[in-house]
Amino acid sequence: MTSMRGDGRAPVREAVAPTRASVGDTLRIAANVLTPLVARGVIIRRPRVVAAAERMDADRRLVRTMQRLHARYGSAPLRLRVPGRSVVLVLDPADVEDVLHRSPDPFAATTPEKRGALGHFQPRGVLISRGEDRTDRRRFTESVLEPERPVHHLAVPMVGVVRQEAADLLAEVERTGVLGWDRFVEAWFRVVRRVVLGDSAGDDTEVTALLARLRGAANWSRVHPGHPRLRAEFLDRVRERLSRAEPGSLAAVITETLTTPRTHAAEQVAHWLFAFDAGGMSGFRALALLATHAAEREAVQAELAGRDLTDPQDLPALRAAVLEAVRLWPTTPAILRETTAGTELGGRTIPARSLVLVLAPFFHRDDQRLPEADRFAPHLWRDGTPPAGLVPFSAGPVICPGRSLVLFLAGSFLAAVLEHHDVRLASGASLGPDRPLPGTLDPFHLRFTVTAR
Repeated sequence: MTSMRGDGRAPVREAVAPTRASVGDTLRIAANVLTPLVARGVIIRRPRVVAAAERMDADRRLVRTMQRLHARYGSAPLRLRVPGRSVVLVLDPADVEDVLHRSPDPFAATTPEKRGALGHFQPRGVLISRGEDRTDRRRFTESVLEPERPVHHLAVPMVGVVRQEAADLLAEVERTGVLGWDRFVEAWFRVVRRVVLGDSAGDDTEVTALLARLRGAANWSRVHPGHPRLRAEFLDRVRERLSRAEPGSLAAVITETLTTPRTHAAEQVAHWLFAFDAGGMSGFRALALLATHAAEREAVQAELAGRDLTDPQDLPALRAAVLEAVRLWPTTPAILRETTAGTELGGRTIPARSLVLVLAPFFHRDDQRLPEADRFAPHLWRDGTPPAGLVPFSAGPVICPGRSLVLFLAGSFLAAVLEHHDVRLASGASLGPDRPLPGTLDPFHLRFTVTAR
């Protein structure tokens, strides 16, 4: 809304507060959206709850709830009736882009909720840092992970690790004929530990076991008192691994990267190890999509045919398949920001210290806006700029700095599996091009049959 200035000069915009959701609609958001997301585990997934969420198709309920809110209140930001906290829900894809591209100021990536959770194992991680601390830690992280390069400069040793671990996995799977999550994630984290910490860390399952225990406490955020001794043990173990700087690993890159007293490299590495868990889930889900969609599987096989896969390379068809898995089943379903000052968003004035909530499943699976919402549609990532609101790795200045490395490693791992093997989905959710894909997909109970060609 605008009004004419008293002196006849240019009109002045008047502040318009966000529409407030009714108490009933706020409770529906709590029951159908927020509670299920928190229950399945924000920092580490709880398999039994994820299985229940799949049975209830929880994320489709989330989308339908959000669509009803959009129909009732329009596309402007909506303020929920939360006692003692200004919580604003984003309903427009353009506002998603605006929030993410104006981060970290005035939309800070660190929020009290996020600090309470991530502080359990990385209290000085870049994602919960501000000001000069954040600038230094982001510079360090980008220098090591190289987000702007689809193929990391250490791609040759990385691909060697991937292919060795995939070969060991396939040799075992050929004996049993079945590939499940437990064996897949074991091989995946061997890759992660070797790539990040060095080859000798391949067998160091204790470092990831310690992190898993800390992440379990982090699911409870500030409600859990934490494990300070366990955190110290974990970070000391990471520092010891980094001090070895084994050739071909990110640990070696760190020794060549500027660090300052602000950097706290071990805590940034802790976040990388945590985030690679989501990369494994997305890779496994991408395998399920390719196993059940013949046309897309054939496109991947055509991409792999005749290539020397020991030579590191970007594989666009596999990259798009993994991106689709993240779009369809976001590993970060709730993107949180907190306003550092009063600011405008979608024609509304958002108060300072407001929690701004972007629910990725809604924007990724809104079938009223996106025709491909419930289909496996890799072309979304190969035909130029994807539609607004599709943010599998976030966007803007706070975009995930590990996105290129995760996509490269996951794609390379899938390439090693699919190069000489046929993979079919044996059990788990019903997937395929002849029906809408489920809103929630439990990776922990997927099973594949694998046969050599």
